[in-house]
Amino acid sequence: MPLLRTITRPIEVSAHCDLPCGVYDPAQARIEAESVKAICEKYVGNEDPVFRERALQIKEQRSDLVKHHLWVLWTDYFKPPHFEAYPNLHQLFNEATKLAGAGGTKGSVDVEVADKLLAKIDEIAEIFWATKKAA
Repeated sequence: MPLLRTITRPIEVSAHCDLPCGVYDPAQARIEAESVKAICEKYVGNEDPVFRERALQIKEQRSDLVKHHLWVLWTDYFKPPHFEAYPNLHQLFNEATKLAGAGGTKGSVDVEVADKLLAKIDEIAEIFWATKKAA
């Protein structure tokens, strides 16, 4: 019985993020957003309806991946002290995920919308890297 108590005894652990910090990077969202922008550019430059349909499907998938990568950063990497130090961080994530959503790149082929999304991701990345330096 003592061995069982030793094995099942709760222990307290503390971590900044779910896995070692090297696994989070806003570059993942940026890569997908760059793909979305490229697809928008190709879409407007091509009149082939089959090409355009496929481009829209891929763009929507990539926009969802942008949202996914942003949500992972928002919910798993950033912690309360970050939001206290950067009070606009929640707003940046909200704006970025909306720019990747149906009202943004997922529902539009406007290159300017894709550029706005990339700019928001860059703002988030700047804060991300500042928090990494502080850690």
